[in-house]
This record gives sequence, C-alpha cells and structure tokens, in this order.
Amino acid sequence: MTTLYKAHATAYNGREGRVTTDDAALDLMLVRPKEMGGAGGPGTNPEQLFAAGYSACFGATLQALARPRKLTLARNEVVAHIGLVRRDEGGFVLSADLEVTLAGISQEDAESLVQAAHETCPYSNSIKDTVEVGISLKVVEA
Repeated sequence: MTTLYKAHATAYNGREGRVTTDDAALDLMLVRPKEMGGAGGPGTNPEQLFAAGYSACFGATLQALARPRKLTLARNEVVAHIGLVRRDEGGFVLSADLEVTLAGISQEDAESLVQAAHETCPYSNSIKDTVEVGISLKVVEA
C-alpha cells in the first residue's frame, strides 16, 4: 500500500477545547453538545467533523466513479448523519447514515454508482467492519 496523503490535526482539551491542523487551514473551537451535557453554542464536535469528512469523501468518490462510466452528475449531494451511541455493555460506538441525492442519471445508474462508491470510499472501507452504514438514495430531475 502507498500513502497518497496524510493529514495532521491536534486537539487541545478534548471535546471542550479546540482543534487545529498543522497548516492552520483548520482552527475550530470544540464544544460538547447539549445532548451530551455540554453547553452547546458556537463550535463543533468530533461527530460533526467526521460527518463533514465522510460526506465530502463519498461525494468525491461518486464523481470519480461517474467519469469512466460516462455519467454526468447534474447534482451530487451527500448528507452524513453520524451518531454517538452508548453501548449496553459499556463504551461508545458510532452510527452512520448517508442520504444521497443525485440528478442527471437514471435510477439504475444511480443505484449502481452508490453501491460502487460505498465499496470504494475510504471512509466506508475504514469503518465497514465496525459501523453499519445505512444509505438512502433519491434521484431527482436535473
């Protein structure tokens, strides 16, 4: 295997601090959500960061796989829902659901493309043995 790119981020003070990247492209306040006993307010949290990365990566994978199939996506929208779930036996796991909206292609092509993207996307591959990912697909007019 060959590493094509490696990102570097540092979190300070966990969920109630800040996170930065080594190139300073990202510098965000971290806030514990109210649902987890935190203050909420401006800032983000690890689940939102994961959702942002997964949705962007899955969307890029759809685009990359559409090109050699000669498919033109007039719209490519991926909403990632990432949950933090307390396990009955203790500890936590993530849950993941993706809502994919595509336009400009047939339902059949869209289904095939989404399945291929789920098999190819680095996020999907990285969590496939530990997180069940639900995927819903909507094909709309261009």
